[in-house]
Amino acid sequence: MLYLHRHLSALGLALFGSLALAQSGPPRKAVPPAAPVAETPAQSGRCNEDDAGLSRLGRDMSALETDNGDPRAALQSLIDKSLSRSKALGAVRLLTEAARYDLEETRALARPTATLSLSANGVHQNVGGVTVGSGGQYSATLSAGMPLWDAGRIQKLTEWRKELAEVALQGQRSAEEQVSLNVVTLALDRSRYVLQGQVYTQYVRKMACLVDALEIITKADRGRASELVQAQKSLQQADLSLEQTMSALRQTEVRLKRLVGEPLPPSIGMSVQLSVLPDLEQMQSDILLGADVAQAEAQARSQRSFAESVIAGQKPTVNLTGSASALFRSGGPAGDQRTNDIGAGVSVTIPILQPGAQAQASAAVQRYRAMVMQRDEAIEAKRYRLLEMNEVGLSTLDRARRIVEILRNSDRVRASTLQQWQQLGRRSLFDVMAAEGDYYSMRVAHVNAMFDAQQIVALIWSMGRGVATPLR
Repeated sequence: MLYLHRHLSALGLALFGSLALAQSGPPRKAVPPAAPVAETPAQSGRCNEDDAGLSRLGRDMSALETDNGDPRAALQSLIDKSLSRSKALGAVRLLTEAARYDLEETRALARPTATLSLSANGVHQNVGGVTVGSGGQYSATLSAGMPLWDAGRIQKLTEWRKELAEVALQGQRSAEEQVSLNVVTLALDRSRYVLQGQVYTQYVRKMACLVDALEIITKADRGRASELVQAQKSLQQADLSLEQTMSALRQTEVRLKRLVGEPLPPSIGMSVQLSVLPDLEQMQSDILLGADVAQAEAQARSQRSFAESVIAGQKPTVNLTGSASALFRSGGPAGDQRTNDIGAGVSVTIPILQPGAQAQASAAVQRYRAMVMQRDEAIEAKRYRLLEMNEVGLSTLDRARRIVEILRNSDRVRASTLQQWQQLGRRSLFDVMAAEGDYYSMRVAHVNAMFDAQQIVALIWSMGRGVATPLR
């Protein structure tokens, strides 16, 4: 019986030996797992893991293909597509254009204006019941005016509209940055799930190979049936994890398609630029260049100009006026008559009693002060948010480095456990599967840590000049 046990263990070695030994090698660097490499059987007759896995998977794995090109160029292409097809951004651009037209309208208040009025009336004159005349009356009046002095009201209104146009422009920048960040985040999530799927695919293949080996062993030794059941359970759990990852990948691709359209290009690889935290001091200074901060500053300036225009509107104004009119009457006792009038002058408007004017000015000033405080609060909040994200990024990168060390040890443990189970009988199959499960779970954790760090770097970039600027 001992001979049979050793013979079956040797058979398990022949069928399952490549599972861990092919993975053994020098320690891995602190980089995310690349696309899984098909492991070649060490010798003829061993289990071909690719074939075993595909036969049990029964699904299309083409979604797990990655692009080996430049990740920066791929991200730039996705960003450009999203910015060009976004209807929300189209609406923001139209509002920005409308703000520029409002500015042109306000600037025109300082220019001369002219109005032409035309009228035609039928006239019937009756005195004491006796008709003395009837005919037509036609008039034309041309009036013109131009402000000469208004205490700077039009100038302040123009500055107010100019700042509102700047607010709209910075709002457009902020909206574009939000779309760009969403695209980069979704693209990174897609790559995360692709790599997770590749890891789980390898895990499923190894469990499928183990099940195949144990099915042969169990036919000769029915006492090993519990091990077969446990291996089948581990295969089902690995397949469930793969299916959940594929579902998350499909959901992410749906959200990404809404932003960039169809069809989606292959998933991107790791970007070196997104794997390094930017300099903290440089990012603290770049915060002031962010679109949201610039928008808050423009809002504060616009409210100040509006408050000054309200105060100027309560002061005297001087306007230049002129008019020319012509009146023609036909019929009547005196026959046809023509009258012409031409006049020009200066009008002065002096406010004497304006109830509520002081309250109006005070309200405008208080709104300006509130805008200044909101701007300062936004800058301070971003500074502390940057410090928080920088600490999270450092912790995430440190976690990724530590996981690499754990992966090395986990690889050694699973190789030793497999060897002890196959050759010496000192370990049970349950120890082998636990070691394999621990190894692949750590690989998934490493993928998550690296992509968490990349998304944090993208978020930090978006707080300053924008996520697209470093990519270009």
